[in-house]
Amino acid sequence: MASISTINRTDQDIRSAVLDELDWEPRVRPHEIGVAVTEGVVTLTGHVDSYAKKWAAERAAHRVTQVRAVANDLAVRLVTGAERTDPEIAAAVQHALQWQAFVPVDALDVTVSQGWVTLHGEVEWEYQRRAAEQAVGQLHGVRGVSNGMSVRPSVRPDGALLARRIVDALARNRATDAEQVTVRVHGDTVLLGGLVHSMPERAEVERVVWSAPGIREVQNHIAVAPVLR
Repeated sequence: MASISTINRTDQDIRSAVLDELDWEPRVRPHEIGVAVTEGVVTLTGHVDSYAKKWAAERAAHRVTQVRAVANDLAVRLVTGAERTDPEIAAAVQHALQWQAFVPVDALDVTVSQGWVTLHGEVEWEYQRRAAEQAVGQLHGVRGVSNGMSVRPSVRPDGALLARRIVDALARNRATDAEQVTVRVHGDTVLLGGLVHSMPERAEVERVVWSAPGIREVQNHIAVAPVLR
């Protein structure tokens, strides 16, 4: 078991690395963002002037190897001139989704309240769900996004066959260590277990699994145990 001094020293190293990564990320201004780390869990505080910057800061923190999780408490405060009325945002959301080739616009419902966008509806693939959220999150005037879209595939998977195909797909991916990941398929749900060494690797495993046909839900129970240097 690591001593308190070892944990604190590691947390200080992680905090320094996160600050460096935020400084390297051109979409954010690091002086606006506070960073605290407790046992590998990073908390981001402060305020940014767009939801896109909040998302970019979160992704930057996740890129740091020893980070176990990120709590994004950044507030979005729009600068003067960047504010939009809810009808204006709703119209912009509709246009953005129409231009997004991967999103079936007719299957979605959009609600905007005080700059916060809520998406509802059903799509066949997880990548469509994520593409919709990303397209909306980059718009001016958006304070936040709640993605209430659900994935409803049109095919039913063969559990045993699909589990083998998922394992094969993970083995082909150089960004993941397939031998450390367990995969179980129950109906249209995939349960992931095992161990990886970073949050990006954990996210990449989940991305690969969501590419499997017929999947409606992924329960990701993979633990993150960073390699201590």
